Amino acid sequence: MEAYKKEFIEFMVDCGVLRFGDFVTKSGRKTPFFINTGFYRTGGQIAKLGEYYAKAIEQNFGFDFDVLFGPAYKGIPLTVAATIAISGEYGKDIRYTSNRKEVKDHGDKGILLGSPIQNGDRVVIIEDVTTAGTSIRETVPIIKAQGDVSVIGLVVSVDRMERGTGDKSALAEIAEEYGMKTTAIVTMEEVIEHLYNREYKGRVIIDDTIKAAIDEYYRQYGAR
Repeated sequence: MEAYKKEFIEFMVDCGVLRFGDFVTKSGRKTPFFINTGFYRTGGQIAKLGEYYAKAIEQNFGFDFDVLFGPAYKGIPLTVAATIAISGEYGKDIRYTSNRKEVKDHGDKGILLGSPIQNGDRVVIIEDVTTAGTSIRETVPIIKAQGDVSVIGLVVSVDRMERGTGDKSALAEIAEEYGMKTTAIVTMEEVIEHLYNREYKGRVIIDDTIKAAIDEYYRQYGAR
């Protein structure tokens, strides 16, 4: 596993973003782990997060695209942080944009916040976590409505590796449905590999009990 992936896993733990216990996902599944990017709460944290996204984007897409799109609301700071990191780390000036929940009818009118999307643009979507793919199915039509554009990819922070609407993972379903490449900074398999029965800052994050709960969850909801 690449060093930056290990660092990102520990970064999520340090920020309280990656947690283990009893939770319920947006799709209603009871889960023993939860990823909440709302716990990135400082300038330093969001800047560092942008660097991890930038690395994943560089490795999986290069920078042969025009716009990074972050669905409102959590996607808004992600697009800003990632494009700043891409500019600073790689010298590539990528445009960023997000959607508004309500269309603005005065001043900077329209549904987009940030750069307009133009005919011929190639767009990569940036998200926090995709469990069932619902937000992406809402987002793609918004992007397509802006003109003759291509949505070429999706990058998330963590691939939960669980079923979407069928037996495949949500990321695999999205890739197949929209003909785009999907990727994540890390997968839950990599998270488990790095943290299971390993002491980090004086405690074991994933012990045998938590590992058993995760295994049971994947027996029920894991992608085939």
